[in-house]
Amino acid sequence: MDTQANAKKGFRMPHVFIILLLIMLFVVVLSYIIPSGSYERIEDSAGITVINPDTFQYVENETPITFMDYFEAIYTGFVNGATIMGTLFISSGVIYLLEVSGAFGAGINLILQKTRGKEFSVVCIFYTIFVIFGVLGYGEAAYPFYPLAVTIGFALGYDRMVGTGLAIIGSTVGFTSGLMNTFTTGVAQQIVGLPLFSGIGFRAAGLVVFYIIGLAGLYAYCRKIKKNPEASLMSDEYLNQNKEDHVSGMEEMTLPRILGLLVFLCIIIIQGIGCIRFGWSFPQIAAIYVIMGILLTIIFRFEPSRACQLFCQGAVRVFAAAFAVGLAQSVVVLMNQACIMDTIVHAMSVLLENKSAILALLIIFVFVTLFNFLVVSGSGKAVIIMPILQPLGEILHINQQVLVLTYQYGDGITNSFWPGSSLVQLSMCGVDYGSWIKFCWKIYLGFIVSAFILVMIAHSIGYGPF
Repeated sequence: MDTQANAKKGFRMPHVFIILLLIMLFVVVLSYIIPSGSYERIEDSAGITVINPDTFQYVENETPITFMDYFEAIYTGFVNGATIMGTLFISSGVIYLLEVSGAFGAGINLILQKTRGKEFSVVCIFYTIFVIFGVLGYGEAAYPFYPLAVTIGFALGYDRMVGTGLAIIGSTVGFTSGLMNTFTTGVAQQIVGLPLFSGIGFRAAGLVVFYIIGLAGLYAYCRKIKKNPEASLMSDEYLNQNKEDHVSGMEEMTLPRILGLLVFLCIIIIQGIGCIRFGWSFPQIAAIYVIMGILLTIIFRFEPSRACQLFCQGAVRVFAAAFAVGLAQSVVVLMNQACIMDTIVHAMSVLLENKSAILALLIIFVFVTLFNFLVVSGSGKAVIIMPILQPLGEILHINQQVLVLTYQYGDGITNSFWPGSSLVQLSMCGVDYGSWIKFCWKIYLGFIVSAFILVMIAHSIGYGPF
């Protein structure tokens, strides 16, 4: 009895909203410690607004963060995050139509029948799918699929963490590899004047390394909880979980369900092609999901008003995640108002002067990894940091391709580790941050160590622009 009482009184990770509000408060404190500074912004030949690395100066911040600014930043963050939040609501609402139709359930049921006794092979399949999402640079666009991954984990007889892991780690592996990631690799290469997505061969090798590490971590956890369910990080839920609860009601595959899944598959393919070939962003992604919703309404013969009601129910499910997106954007609002981002980047550039190439690369890697705690946006960091790194690379005889690789690894790995963005993803899966860190820290340590080894190899072999 005493043990149970003590466990209940133990530390519990605060709600995602509280953590993000505390991060905002941390930025406010930093704004009164770190002096304000600024670089001039210019437009490069590719039309991208970047900083001029020779123009840094300390400035008097004419708009220091006040008591009301802290709270007003929440509203401004919601406005700035509206495109992401809107797309999240629309895509989640439309995907819910497919769930209600029974198409997902029938598909999962079919997979389970074909792979009976080979549950981990299904984990591998869906892990690979999320890796592909990451390779295509889906980012937030993949969030609506996270609850589906959790359902799959349940249906396979695993706990909630397995579904969460295959989705988030898979997306992280693909996004970090940077094969066709416009948001980090693409922007960074454009800034330093490299051909878009050049050097893809070495990045593919990095993808294989990260893929194996992530899959090995998932396998170890799946094997552990199968042998000892009490070892589950979600043991209370897992011990009371009945696998049949998650497969019951999954009906057989029918023609309308097949058509619905084909429409869904086509939308994913179109989304990937649109993002890579035509530079689509959230407005276009939201548009094709609206089209998908209309098609599903026709295929499953939903009465229009009923379809609208179901859409709203699906959208409401991601309210917490969408709210967290707005709060994460609020952190950026306060950072910009404090005028300390440029100061931090300038301090790094001074630190890098007269350092050896390997030490400089290590400092850059660690800096980007830590800076990712405050500024989640990969493209946003690129336009601030890469103009500084480009001339430093020339001075230190570091290939620009190696610098881009270092930047993309530093940005990508911790996107789902630091709370700024991982809290949004975890809220989609119903997992608290503390349990997630216990689950993933060894995997991410493996990512970080292997990433820097890859950077050193790239530098030693003269990893070039093509």
